[in-house]
Amino acid sequence: MQNTRPLLLESDFPPVTRRQLQTLQVNLGYVCNMSCVHCHVNAGPHRTESMDLETIEQVLALLARENIGLLDLTGGAPELNPHFRYLVRQSRALGVRVIDRCNLTVLFEPGQEDLAEFLAEHQVEICASLPCYLEDNVEEQRGKGVYAESIRAIRLLNKLGYGREAGLRFNLVYNPVGAVLPPPQAGLQEDYRRELGKRFDIQFDELLTITNMPISRFGAVLLAQGQYLSYMQLLRDNFSQANLDTVMCRNLLSVDWQGYIYECYFNQMLDLPILASDKRRHISSLPSSRELEGSAIYTGEHCYGCAAGQGSSCGGALEH
Repeated sequence: MQNTRPLLLESDFPPVTRRQLQTLQVNLGYVCNMSCVHCHVNAGPHRTESMDLETIEQVLALLARENIGLLDLTGGAPELNPHFRYLVRQSRALGVRVIDRCNLTVLFEPGQEDLAEFLAEHQVEICASLPCYLEDNVEEQRGKGVYAESIRAIRLLNKLGYGREAGLRFNLVYNPVGAVLPPPQAGLQEDYRRELGKRFDIQFDELLTITNMPISRFGAVLLAQGQYLSYMQLLRDNFSQANLDTVMCRNLLSVDWQGYIYECYFNQMLDLPILASDKRRHISSLPSSRELEGSAIYTGEHCYGCAAGQGSSCGGALEH
């Protein structure tokens, strides 16, 4: 598979500095029951990388020490990590908000039959990927049969109160199919509400639009199809200075499955160490987050993906 990393390191992206740490985003491993075209981590059923219990305990220690308010769990399918439920229980006991980035179909995997009930019991916020409200578009990106399983999962979550009751927040995530920017978030959200409500009586709290980043599996597709340069030019042409004030890396740290720290999820996938250093720093040796405030963030060409158009982060569009 072709790699875009060497093409992304040299960049004139404007400087960005860190602010107060508010969110810890943790990748629990690359094991997944799906293999999506847009996946930034090349996750899939044949991957074996998974965070161990010792590192989970170090994550919990960091949450407590730094009084971090939000834990954002990613994968792969984070729920397939054997220590996922322990981490959720302990984090919630600390009073930390927990987001589960769920692919929906994992709810029906063997051994996960009570997963939806577990998430509801602990008031875990769910951020679920549904690339489109149309079946053909979803299956082009995620595989045959995924749309029906996703709708089934959403209806199950709605039945448990997700998207309907306070304390059970349920957001959907849209990624474009192909080398284009996502449309305006507010308008697309209304389309999702109308179509999913009319067809399936589905409810959700918010739709988040996320730009596909030119890295890992999606980056390889761009190179293979000869679209890399045109896509990067699209991101540059749509750069918005206003987005620099709210890009996620300013208030977030990203932890990989081995416990190494990065300044954002995408830098993690590109193995760009924190503070632009020449070696990775482990969660066990991280200084106080206050010492990191004001430091320069390691940026590259891929950062134009977060600052293009309405902007893009793990929380959706930056401009509304």
